[in-house]
Amino acid sequence: MTDIPDIQARRQALLDDIFATAKDADRPPNTIKLVAVSKRQPEARLEAALAAGQRVFGENRVQEAQAHWAGRRAGWPDLELRLIGPLQSNKAAEAVALFDVIETLDREKLAKALRKEMDAQKKAPRLFVQVNTGEEPQKAGVSPAELYDFVGRMRTQYGFTIDGLMCIPPVEEPPGLHFALLARLAAGLGVPELSMGMSSDYPTAIRLGATSVRIGTGFFGPRDS
Repeated sequence: MTDIPDIQARRQALLDDIFATAKDADRPPNTIKLVAVSKRQPEARLEAALAAGQRVFGENRVQEAQAHWAGRRAGWPDLELRLIGPLQSNKAAEAVALFDVIETLDREKLAKALRKEMDAQKKAPRLFVQVNTGEEPQKAGVSPAELYDFVGRMRTQYGFTIDGLMCIPPVEEPPGLHFALLARLAAGLGVPELSMGMSSDYPTAIRLGATSVRIGTGFFGPRDS
């Protein structure tokens, strides 16, 4: 099991690298957020991450996120939880209740469910639209060609403020092409935040405008078998 010093050292190394990469790109380092991807991590590693000072976490599934964080909320009021995996419409109530940011808005049915729950709970998590930059049929997200119309409907029909765009590039293609595309789309829409970049490619994402990078293995280390 990974112990606290390992988590502390990896987190600090990531923060140092984010700082250096941002400076090289003439970007303010404090505009880039490190999101620790905590899916399938054991309790000891979550506690180690919190003890190391990490407060922003990304989760892929609502049910697992509830198990990880619902009981910790009261003890960590500065915790920020981000849903970075696909969201089923029937989980909208739980997602609105738990998450501060939902990064995977990508279809009308989900928008309706989120609007209903945000009104009922009087709670408004920040919303990102997931963009399928590679137009992969097996992957969630709005296609680039449909994005402008989709965001327009989210704003006018549902009253949403779209705070960011998110993407997961195809594994077999250079990620920079997709990060650059996402940045152009965001600029055209006046969307301020870009969630892009993971353990293997986050420096490229930072150079191309990422405001948050989602790091799993690079933060927590290899998962225990």
